[in-house]
Amino acid sequence: MKLLYFCPLWGSEEMEFETFCAQVVEAGYDGVETSLPLNDRPRTDAMIQTMGKYGLRLMAQHWETVATDLDEHLTEYRNRLEWLAAANPFRINSQTGRDWFGFEENNRIIDVANEIAQSTGTEILHETHRGKFSFCAATTARFLEHRPDLRITADFSHWCTVSESLLKDQQAFIDLAISRTNHFHARVGHPSGPQINDPRAPEWAEALKAHLGWWDAIVRTHRERGSEFLSITPEFGPYPYMQLLPYTQQPIANQWDINQYMLEFLRERFAPTEENQ
Repeated sequence: MKLLYFCPLWGSEEMEFETFCAQVVEAGYDGVETSLPLNDRPRTDAMIQTMGKYGLRLMAQHWETVATDLDEHLTEYRNRLEWLAAANPFRINSQTGRDWFGFEENNRIIDVANEIAQSTGTEILHETHRGKFSFCAATTARFLEHRPDLRITADFSHWCTVSESLLKDQQAFIDLAISRTNHFHARVGHPSGPQINDPRAPEWAEALKAHLGWWDAIVRTHRERGSEFLSITPEFGPYPYMQLLPYTQQPIANQWDINQYMLEFLRERFAPTEENQ
C-alpha cells in the first residue's frame, strides 16, 4: 500500500502559488490539498498546471457551502463539487451539510455527492467536521450505518472538541468511522479545541497518544485490506486554530514547521516493514 501525503494550502494562501508548490515538493509531499476558485477558469487552470509542473497530486477540498435554505444549499454544493471534479483530482474531501439540517436533509446533500462521484468517477469523501452533518461521533455513526457506501476523511480533532473529551467512551463509533476512512487529517485536538499548539510539547502527550492510536488503526485497516492508497494531510492550521500571543498577534508556533514535523514523524512511523509490506 502506498501512503500519499498532502500539504494544505491553508495558511499559505498569501504565498505565490508556484513558490508554494516548489516548497511542497522540497518538503517531500506528494500533493496539495486545496479548494479551487469557483467559476474562475484562468486561476483554476493556472493552479492545476502548476501542480502538474511539479508532479503534485490534487486533493480537492470543499468547505464553502453554508446556505441555510436547503434548495440553495443543494445548488451551491452541486456547483462546487462539479467544479472540483472537472479538475480530475485524486480525491475530493468535502465538508458536507450542516449540523442544523435534519437527517433526511443532510442525506439529500450526500445524495448529490454520490451522483457527482458516479457521473465523474471521482471519489468524494466527507470530512468529520464541526458544523457539518458529521459534527460528532454518534451522529456520524447514524449516517454510516444508514449508508454502507459512505466514506470519510477522518479529522477526529473536531469530535474531541464537540464531546469535550478524547472519546474514550465512544470506541464503537470510532471503530465504525475508522472502517470507513480513506483519508485523514493529521491534526491533534483536545477536549477544549481542535488543535494543540505543538505536538512536540510534552504537555500534550495524552492527546497525541489518542490520535496516534486512531491513525495507527486506520493505516493497519488499509494494510490488512490490501488497499492501493491511503492519503494523509498534516493539517495544523493558522489562526484561529493556531493561538496568537496577546498584543503582538504573533503565532505561538510555526505552522509550516509543525506540519513538516508531522509529515516526517508519520512517514517514519508508517514506514513499510517486512511484516506490513
